Amino acid sequence: MYLLSVTGHGLIIIVVLMESKLHTPMYFFLVNFSLAEICSTTAETPKMLINIFSGKSNICFVCCMAQVFAVFAMGAVEFIMLTVMSFDRYVAICKPLLYKTIMTNTRCLHLALLAWVGGFVIIFSQSVVVWTYPYCKHNVIDHFFCDIGPLLRLACADTTLMELIGLIYGATFMWGSFGFSLISYTYIVATIIGIPSATGRSKAFFTCASHLTVVIIFYTADMFMYLRPSTHGDTEVNKVVSLVRTSFIPILNPFIYTIRNKDFKAAAWRAMKRNIFFRNSV
Repeated sequence: MYLLSVTGHGLIIIVVLMESKLHTPMYFFLVNFSLAEICSTTAETPKMLINIFSGKSNICFVCCMAQVFAVFAMGAVEFIMLTVMSFDRYVAICKPLLYKTIMTNTRCLHLALLAWVGGFVIIFSQSVVVWTYPYCKHNVIDHFFCDIGPLLRLACADTTLMELIGLIYGATFMWGSFGFSLISYTYIVATIIGIPSATGRSKAFFTCASHLTVVIIFYTADMFMYLRPSTHGDTEVNKVVSLVRTSFIPILNPFIYTIRNKDFKAAAWRAMKRNIFFRNSV
């Protein structure tokens, strides 16, 4: 499942880079999202697989702290990127005549940088506190990766304030970005309903349905896991949801974004034929 996920997202990145017709804001943001998804799953899954195959379920302290930072930082990047993609779809459907004026190359680059820098800064500010906690209890993390809840249970200090701050951060960040996406799609749906052509309505709907599906899946899973006090959640349930979030959902995303996308499928076919032709020529 991990290899399928990396292959799917890697294919999206390669095809978009190779095909000039896909050099549009929508695919630019999709490439950034796919890159963040690869980094997120790679921060968790390979180490889990190594532990399974070797029979050794251990991780060094520095590696654990790096893992928890990478997982949450990439998650924050993905949330911001989903919000940016919602805004892009809003402009494309609700303000089509102004699309090229609003979504310039410079603005797209700034929005992508906002997602990456913003995600890292938001998580880094909390990670510093987690790194400085004294850990003097038993050294067994009740999870398949260094999740924040099981990790804080090992701290021999009062983590109540940190949990509260994390909960406020998470609620503000997740609900804020989710709310912005919902507002964007409210306007989008209203605009689609007003399109007189049935063909136009269908095309606009399927363009946005894939993104909306990913938004709902992402926010539902992460809100369920993290919008609760970190050390008091049901660890067994969180493990199941985390496994689905880590292994199953990343496989779905490439299919959701490309399976009904005629432009991408045509570009992928052209890229494949070009590669075959180049190999035969060599």
